[in-house]
Amino acid sequence: MMKQLIPLFLLLGSLSWPTQAFDTYQQDEIVGKVESFFGNGAENIGDAVQKVFKEHGEPNAYIAGEEVGAALGVGLRYGRGKLNFASGYERPVFWQGPSIGIDLGVNVAKVFVLIYNLPSEEVLFQRFPGVEGSLYFVGGVGVNYLQSGDIVIAPIRFGAGWRQGISAGYMDFTERAHYNPF
Repeated sequence: MMKQLIPLFLLLGSLSWPTQAFDTYQQDEIVGKVESFFGNGAENIGDAVQKVFKEHGEPNAYIAGEEVGAALGVGLRYGRGKLNFASGYERPVFWQGPSIGIDLGVNVAKVFVLIYNLPSEEVLFQRFPGVEGSLYFVGGVGVNYLQSGDIVIAPIRFGAGWRQGISAGYMDFTERAHYNPF
């Protein structure tokens, strides 16, 4: 009796490969973290979180931090915070970036960034391009989306100052603070 050998490529082709799965945060968990981070007085932030969850689902990481920005046509942004994965891992991160557009003013903001499809911390350290509209007069809440490949980040900003306009730019995440926004 002769044994038949099944070619390896046929055997491997019939296997189902696991897709990459991430531990994720539930909406109630993120709402609690956002309320704790921003404190009282940020009434519209819960609505912003619900909007992001409706559009993108459950994030697998977030950053809680603060930033400062200024613009006169050309803008600059600098921030720092703590990256948290749903698996429990955390570490400090920094970001900076330029923008250009019809944008004027100065603002400081607490920032809570929801992050989707981030496979590891190293992948965060790149530029995420996007468009942002701002209208702060004393205070305001804003959300915008930035994307690089499959990774989507959604910064939720609760800011103070005076800033208005629309601009295009990027957030460049780094392991250390940099003064050069490029």
